Amino acid sequence: MEAQQTMEFEFWWLLAFPLFFALGWLAARIDIKHVISESSELPESYFKGLNFLLNEQPDQAIEVLSEVVQSEKPEAVELNFALGSLFRRRGEVDRAIRMHKSIVDRSYLSNEQKLAAVFELAQDYKKAGLLDSAEQLFSDLQKTTYSKVALKFLLEIYQQEKDWSKAIQTARQLSTAEHPHRKVISHFYCELAVIESAHSNPEASKAYLEEALKENRRCVRATILMGDQEVALTNHEGAIQIWKRVETQDPRYISLVAGKLLASYRALDKVDLGLALLRGYLAQYPSADLLNIVYQGMLEHQGAENAYRTLRDELRRNPTLQGLTRLLEAQLQDMPVDRQQDLLLIKNLLHQHTRQLAMFRCDSCGFEARQFHWYCPACGGWETFPPRRREETEFGHLLSHA
Repeated sequence: MEAQQTMEFEFWWLLAFPLFFALGWLAARIDIKHVISESSELPESYFKGLNFLLNEQPDQAIEVLSEVVQSEKPEAVELNFALGSLFRRRGEVDRAIRMHKSIVDRSYLSNEQKLAAVFELAQDYKKAGLLDSAEQLFSDLQKTTYSKVALKFLLEIYQQEKDWSKAIQTARQLSTAEHPHRKVISHFYCELAVIESAHSNPEASKAYLEEALKENRRCVRATILMGDQEVALTNHEGAIQIWKRVETQDPRYISLVAGKLLASYRALDKVDLGLALLRGYLAQYPSADLLNIVYQGMLEHQGAENAYRTLRDELRRNPTLQGLTRLLEAQLQDMPVDRQQDLLLIKNLLHQHTRQLAMFRCDSCGFEARQFHWYCPACGGWETFPPRRREETEFGHLLSHA
């Protein structure tokens, strides 16, 4: 009985194999017919364009494919989008604008396609520098599926236009629990404060700085600007007390206020007290720029011997090329004339090699500058420049572990 059941089982499988084969063959025939049908509906120039792309001839491909986009077929709409984006990336913004405008003007498109075309056109306008037109279109995209990304573009536009009030409003709209945008909003208030100061409106400027600190209590820039305002009123004591807050906000930025602190102590005829404060900072938060300020201040007010000793001791703790150059300069003062040339040659060689290392570098995009920036002119990031020069993070690190 078991043998008979096994034979029947195998028999039905033998019948099933040809059936599965026939079904597979039929499905393949249907797919092939579908592909051939779709392919026959596409113009010949479409395939010519693809061939140019495959042979890495983008200019010829664009010219050929541009003929296809005149078609009213759905495939042509997608090709319009693709070519428009390609034109924008290549810097051919006028062609991108024409391409995306042609899509917007088509009445038979779905609402989703028209929104996509408006979004692409807005980016074209922004790329072309037509910020008013771009702003209008991005604003029109509010309350659509493009709302959030449109707000990001609007924020970029308001920063380019230096419309800081609108930038604050837009940044608040973009804020979430995970990304509150407090840092950038505090800088926008600082920008408004700088404008008011330039127009001799100290009270309005101070109010904006207070708003900046409400938004971000660690906003060092606002604190520095507040101290500057007190100096403008010849209130050096008040400025010193304000600048001292930088230590509690972020001690890495002390080097940015060190020169200001020493100048105010000098105005109060309390240079020694100021130098003692800066030396204390230097011991806790070593920095090449801070060391340079301390060295120069001691050289002017406490003599070459004290300045040299402080410089030498700090170099042993935290070696930097900038500090070594200063040390060589100090030694040149007491060096016999016949040996000064050799030491001067070494100092000049060091100076040449440290020019690139004495730069501030953006952590976001790598842009380098000789001066510190709160706003990166290359990538548009806020507070992306660490207040330390390259030599402290590269060469100094190597020396300290030698």
